[in-house]
Amino acid sequence: MAPSSKAEKKAAVDAAAWMFNVVTSVGIIIVNKALMATYGFSFATTLTGLHFATTTLMTVVLRWMGYIQPSHLPLPELLKFVLFANFSIVGMNVSLMWNSVGFYQIAKLSMIPVSCLLEVVFDKIRYSRDTKLGIVVVLLGVAVCTVTDVSVNAKGFIAAFIAVWSTSLQQYYVHYLQRNYSLSSFNLLGHTAPVQAASLLMLGPFLDYWLTNKRIDAFDFNIPSVVFIILSCTIAVGTNLSQFICIGRFTAVSFQVLGHMKTILVLILGFLFFGREGLNLHVVLGMIIAIFGMVLYGNASSKPGGKERRSHSISRSSQQKHGLSESSELDDKV
Repeated sequence: MAPSSKAEKKAAVDAAAWMFNVVTSVGIIIVNKALMATYGFSFATTLTGLHFATTTLMTVVLRWMGYIQPSHLPLPELLKFVLFANFSIVGMNVSLMWNSVGFYQIAKLSMIPVSCLLEVVFDKIRYSRDTKLGIVVVLLGVAVCTVTDVSVNAKGFIAAFIAVWSTSLQQYYVHYLQRNYSLSSFNLLGHTAPVQAASLLMLGPFLDYWLTNKRIDAFDFNIPSVVFIILSCTIAVGTNLSQFICIGRFTAVSFQVLGHMKTILVLILGFLFFGREGLNLHVVLGMIIAIFGMVLYGNASSKPGGKERRSHSISRSSQQKHGLSESSELDDKV
């Protein structure tokens, strides 16, 4: 196959994977908002446990059908991943409870520089000036859209700190495990989803009671609320799978940058479904800035030297000195 055809095919698959993630992520936000606001189901951690239980069921069916092949993931690596992932979920819930919405959004924005730091330290990634500028513009645009009142206290800051670092580590680890152990997205979910489901379903009711002072066994599970819970769990299967696919293809930083497009879409859908009060001049301005930053980041990071491993650059220079071919190095960019 010609190089241009390979590039076109990769671009098409990347776009499909990203759209899959956007549709499922925005869909689950809207469904969960309706579930919590309309039916009063405020048990977020337990609901996440149900999401992973449904995802586990999906992986069992796919393994039985032969779509998931046997693979190996060392137990210490699995436990580290689940630890990061669960701290991420719990940290985000607690951070939202203890902090203002403005500081919560700032904490979410800080995941991009933290993810960049992890790639620089562990993967020796080097970013060009234009790539860094694109990231800064995205951060600025989303901040203009979402950050309003900003207040913070000591325990809120600690919760946000744990949430940011655990989420960034979890997303980095998805890419790390897929790369180092040659795991597909289905394989990795098959290893991690059962452990996350079991741990979150055991922890969730107690944590949710602590956060909301409501007991899940006292909730009125009527037919409409159960339908929404089932719908949320069904969409979550796609969300979990698409997250692993996207991080495996784009790396954690690109996933975070592109992920803010979902924030923009949620704001737009909120305007369409819930009224005009959520959309004003500074929100529109922030959307324009953020979208411009995403285009700038995508263009800059795709250029030679926009985002690459330092070790590969050094290796290429060494090969040039010894008269060796450079062609194989062109495939090593991330």
